[in-house]
Amino acid sequence: MITVLICDDQDIVREGLELILGTDTEIRVVGVASDGAEAIELTEQLKPHIVLMDLKMPILNGIHATREIRNRFPEIYVLVLTTYDNDEWVFDAIRAGASGYVLKDTPRERLIECVKETATGKTPVDPTIAGKLFDHIADTHVTPDTTVFETLSDREKDILKLIGAGLSNLEIAEKLYLSEGTIRNHITSIFSKLDVSDRTQAALLAVRHHLV
Repeated sequence: MITVLICDDQDIVREGLELILGTDTEIRVVGVASDGAEAIELTEQLKPHIVLMDLKMPILNGIHATREIRNRFPEIYVLVLTTYDNDEWVFDAIRAGASGYVLKDTPRERLIECVKETATGKTPVDPTIAGKLFDHIADTHVTPDTTVFETLSDREKDILKLIGAGLSNLEIAEKLYLSEGTIRNHITSIFSKLDVSDRTQAALLAVRHHLV
């Protein structure tokens, strides 16, 4: 069972998301929050697998809440669900540690899929947002110099490439004929060596440096 905490400042949106996610037997909404501060408090109390996070909210916005949740509870995923697709919001959310970025006009079936993908370690990103990310990467004019990855072992480089390709831990394990626990250990080492906090940042780094 995938447990989800919904954070949105609009009552009708929270209620709608509860109804949508409640139609799937593999997902259970364990709580709702109306702002980022409440989301942090409830995350600590409820320890959900995923926080479904809006961005523009009173008291504490979703960017700050995402960063705090990811810092304090790195095992909990934050899936951004918002109406905002401008560059500033997108890049700030990714830098804060969001595990995915989905727009509110996403069809309900796809939203449920995104929640499930996030729970398995994948990084669902709306196609419009993905285009912005890759355009941003292209605009930085980074050369293929991969010296930043010299501290990685060959096996870690292989795993990083597969993270960049969007594979989950289980899919990477099956592809490399390793246990999922071994993959998790390698990923922890990769994050430490590259000074990143999650697989989204690692994947973007891999793409930016032409490893994928």
